[in-house]
Amino acid sequence: MNTELEAIAQRFREARAKLGVVESCTGGGLGHAITSLAGSSDFFEGGLITYSNTVKMKSVYVRESTLEAHGAVSEECVKEMANGGLVALGVDCCLSISGIAGPGGASPEKPVGTVWFGLAVRHKSIEAFHRVFEGDRAAVRAQAVQTGLEILAKVSLKKTV
Repeated sequence: MNTELEAIAQRFREARAKLGVVESCTGGGLGHAITSLAGSSDFFEGGLITYSNTVKMKSVYVRESTLEAHGAVSEECVKEMANGGLVALGVDCCLSISGIAGPGGASPEKPVGTVWFGLAVRHKSIEAFHRVFEGDRAAVRAQAVQTGLEILAKVSLKKTV
């Protein structure tokens, strides 16, 4: 079994916390990976695939002004996706992913392989993480899913006062 999945399950079960995901470039791959673990229904509520900007705005409340100013593959967007996922999915923790898996869609500022991760934990701040992965579309997506699992395996679910 994937050690990240074991750690995620243990953290969320101990905290009696619910997890959700909001995905773009991974197209449901993160949710698929989490649900490959038997008993994941103890802590995993579900996920949303928000591939288009329209769905990002309607489903997880990403502001049009954010998309216009920063684009869908940005720190600002993934933070809004993760925070919107907390609300839309009714969870304690939400991880969002948005990136450029390729082969098209890149720019000099955002090459193929650019992926942003947003992490929102209820009663805590919202964080963002950025990576640039190597390889073709399948490799970028696989690395993004694995990185998402690694982020979730380390998340602190303790409430701050």
